[in-house]
Order: sequence, then structure tokens, then C-alpha cells
Amino acid sequence: MPLIPAVPGLADRRMYVFLLLLTLGSGMSFQGWNTLYTNFAVHGAGLSGAENGLVQSIREVPGLLTFGVIPLLLLLREHRLAALAVLVTGVGVMTAGLLPTLWGVVATTLVMSFGFHYFEAVNQSLILQYFDVRTAPLVMGRLRGLAAGGNLVMGALVYVLADLFAFSTLFCIMGAFATIAGAWALTRDPSDPARPAQRRSMVLRRRYWLFYLLTILAGARRQIFTVFSVFLLVEHFGYGVREVALLFIVNNAVNWFLNPLIGRAVNRFGEQHLLTVEYSVLVLVFLGYTVTDSPLVAAFLYVVDHIFFNFAIAIRTFFQKIADPADIAPSMAMSVAINHIAAVVMPVCGGMLWMLDYRIPFYVGAGLAVASLLATQRIGAELRLQGVKPC
Repeated sequence: MPLIPAVPGLADRRMYVFLLLLTLGSGMSFQGWNTLYTNFAVHGAGLSGAENGLVQSIREVPGLLTFGVIPLLLLLREHRLAALAVLVTGVGVMTAGLLPTLWGVVATTLVMSFGFHYFEAVNQSLILQYFDVRTAPLVMGRLRGLAAGGNLVMGALVYVLADLFAFSTLFCIMGAFATIAGAWALTRDPSDPARPAQRRSMVLRRRYWLFYLLTILAGARRQIFTVFSVFLLVEHFGYGVREVALLFIVNNAVNWFLNPLIGRAVNRFGEQHLLTVEYSVLVLVFLGYTVTDSPLVAAFLYVVDHIFFNFAIAIRTFFQKIADPADIAPSMAMSVAINHIAAVVMPVCGGMLWMLDYRIPFYVGAGLAVASLLATQRIGAELRLQGVKPC
């Protein structure tokens, strides 16, 4: 696979390369943080399950506040904001190991999270603005695939370095990738002034209701996956840093290959069919977490979980098909905020439920997957209402 592979129908290579390098930098640093965090929380900072849930809930507050992107766009152009957000992500990761206390972890996590979530909002917006409805899912799939390749490198790096350096040094190395990418992007301008001007105010429209519903359900379900699946592996099955790193290597190797195919599948089968498959499988995955006593089966479920988690690009391409082009930037900012309404509450509540029985959060995840499955069946009808022919 070439370093920067071609995407069929690509109209703007400059923006593609710009977003690719920022996605790699942000994703690699976040992957390094994610690989180290659970073991650092348990063994470095001595956090309990409830305290971990609290940190994870606070981590999602910046996601809830991504509507702050909208006033920032009055001061900064979108590509500039994307670069700054990635730079902030790197600073947060680099400082993560310096304060091994509950509130130290909270502080550095917030810095990292503001950068990560604000880049996510602007990244989605730029993709949907610069690439058409057939090309956007290919670009999303390709970027996710390349990000998985970068994450594969990070997993290998953590695996090699875990026994050589302290947590503080490891976090510093991991954060450098986003810091360098953000600093580089600040010297570039891939924008096209001919693109439709974006509204600089919050946008909430009744005709986008299904997009909002699928987004909030995805946010709640994602938290069960990101917070408690790895915590299950570390606390219940005794995975150490190197075992978690090895799992992430396998996971990202699989996703490096599959993610570009997901983008093609959106174009071939349509959003409703893909999301129906995703949620049907995730019901079984979450229930699988509750019954397995095998660390290998739990790791397999984690990989399957992550594969189908990437089908979520279909929610954004569904929105692109029904949206007013001028609504994309504010709507992507609002969608990340909506995604995190439940995400702020879910980890801390799930942490408390975990203390009663570790299986309960996964039962909740299965219920959320069922609700998403039912909502997905309305996608075809909503596309037809907007004059779009479903796949």
C-alpha cells in the first residue's frame, strides 16, 4: 500500500494530505495514550474502578463542549483550528504521566481531550465539505485505515519501550507525534475559498432528528466499549501494558486492512444495511463480554467490537446526503457535542454499576445496540423524504 494511496474521484489532494497527516498525528498520540492509560491509572496513579469512571466521564466533557468550535470559527479558519487542536492533543498526552494523582490525571486528560474532540469535529466537517457523497465515505475509510496503520506502529512502539522507560517518558514520546503534526499543519493552507460558506451559529433542525438520535446512541454505546472493555481486560483478566499493546497491534492490523473496505461498502450497500449489520453484531459482542471467562475470547470480542465500531462513518454520510451544505461545519460541531451528552454520564454511572457487578455496563451496552438497531430502520424513509434514493 503506498504511503499516501489514491482515492477514486478525489478532487482535492491538498486537503486530503493535510487531513491525513493530522489524523495520523492525532490518532497515533491518542493511541499511545489509550494503550498506556489503563495500566497507568491502575498501577501508576492507583485509581479505583469508580475513580476511573470519573476520569473517563470528565474526559468526555470537552466533547460535550464542542459547540465551542462555532464561535472559534469567527476567529480562526477551519484548517487553522484543526492544526491547533492536534497540537493541544499532543501537549496533553506528553504531560499525562507527570501527575500520577486523581486530579493530575484529570487535568492532563482534559487538555488532551479538548484537542482531540475539537479536531474530530473540524476533521469531519472538512471531509464532508471538500468531498462529495460518493468520495467522502472512501476518504473516511481510507483515513481510518491509515490511522489504524499508524496505531499499529504505536502499539509496537509501546510494546518495545514499555519495560525500558517510566510512564512519564512513554507519554512524552507518544505525545510528540501529535505535537509535530500540529506544528507542521500550522504552516500550511489547503483551503479553497470557492467552497460554500459555513454558518457561524448553532444549527438544530427538525429534519435532522434521526441523525441526532443515532449520534447520541452511538456516543453512549461507544463509552461502554472504550471505557469498560479495556478495563475488563486489565482488572478482570490481568492484562499488563505489553499484553494491551499486543492486543492493540492485532486490532489495528485488522482495521488497517478493513477500514478502506468499509468506505466502499457504504457506497455499495447503503447506510441502513451497514448499520443494521453493525448493531446486530454489537448486541452479541456486549452479551459475550458478560459470559466469557476466557481472556482470549474477551480479546477477540474487543477486536470484533472495534471493527464494527468503524461502521459509524455511515451515520455521517447519511447526514451529508440530507444536509444543507452550509450546515455542515456547525452541525458536525453540534454532533460531537450531542454524541457526548450520554458519554459524560455513562462512564461514572457505569463505574458505579461495575462496583456492583462488572457485567451490568455490558448489559446496558447491549440495550443501547438494540435501540440503535431499531432507529436505523428509519434511514431509508428519511432519505426518501429528502428526495434521496437509498442504496
